[in-house]
Amino acid sequence: MSIRDTEASDQPLNVDDLARMPDDGRRYELVEGKLDVFPAPVFDHTCVVSRLTYHLTAEAPDEFTVLTGPGVNFNADRTHHRIPDLAVIRADAAERPYLTKPPLLAVEILSPESVLRDSNTKRAEYADFGIESYWIVNPHPDKVGISEMRLENGQYRDITQVYGEDVFETELPFPIRIVPHWLVADGPWKKHIGG
Repeated sequence: MSIRDTEASDQPLNVDDLARMPDDGRRYELVEGKLDVFPAPVFDHTCVVSRLTYHLTAEAPDEFTVLTGPGVNFNADRTHHRIPDLAVIRADAAERPYLTKPPLLAVEILSPESVLRDSNTKRAEYADFGIESYWIVNPHPDKVGISEMRLENGQYRDITQVYGEDVFETELPFPIRIVPHWLVADGPWKKHIGG
């Protein structure tokens, strides 16, 4: 199946159709049966995902699992499928091949083309799905930052925004400290990422 084939179809796509997408480095998601395609991540995006995964995994209690790019089915007919850059689940909540229950935390790393989608569209979708905590990370070297939102009464409430060398601290999904600067900075990041 090619992207062109999916555009010509009147039938909503589901996750089975995603298995037939080309292995071209792009990310394929579904929104109500329609294909949503993103370019391959750039270096800073990948760097943030790698370092955040490393740090969260090192700090996570055994009952939690940190996942990079897990597929999440938002509805029973599998026509709404998102892939957060990173997620945290309870270890006993693992599902295969895709998650069908809300992760405890979803993290998106901003890119120039994803600002509106991550800050608005996915924010609303993740809240509707019931993801308890949502972080958006800005990887721009001049203003590396983490924004934390928590679910309250079905909507996200902004909790904090931390930039540069200030320390981001949260208790959800488990206690963690992160210095945003070290998510992309050169140097001994492992030593300094936790503040």
